[in-house]
Amino acid sequence: VQLVESGGGLVQAGDSLRLSCAASGGTFSSYTMGWFRQAAGKEREFVTTISRSASSTYYADFVKGRFTISRDNAKNTVYLQMNSLKPEDTAVYYCAASTPWKGGSAYYYRALGDYDYWGQGTQVTVSS
Repeated sequence: VQLVESGGGLVQAGDSLRLSCAASGGTFSSYTMGWFRQAAGKEREFVTTISRSASSTYYADFVKGRFTISRDNAKNTVYLQMNSLKPEDTAVYYCAASTPWKGGSAYYYRALGDYDYWGQGTQVTVSS
């Protein structure tokens, strides 16, 4: 499975960005998908996840109400709409695919170890 992120860039605080992650080489609809981020000098952290059918989503507290994850299984793509961006959102954003079945709730897919495949990341920089 190959994952390719796009859509990152340099924006100002309060702006919006939409990240995309295109998957190939597997059965996209059978993967729980997640977004993680890693700021310079920090560990990679969970941002959000979406279940296979998109019926369930879960967000880290620091993005609730600002970020929205969605997916289009016909296009093998997962999206991350980021609104009201803050300087502290600056990081490399990674999408990831999880193949094991841990249940239908996205809540169960919050750990890095839950994911088998990772993209190369896309840089998001938010200036103040």
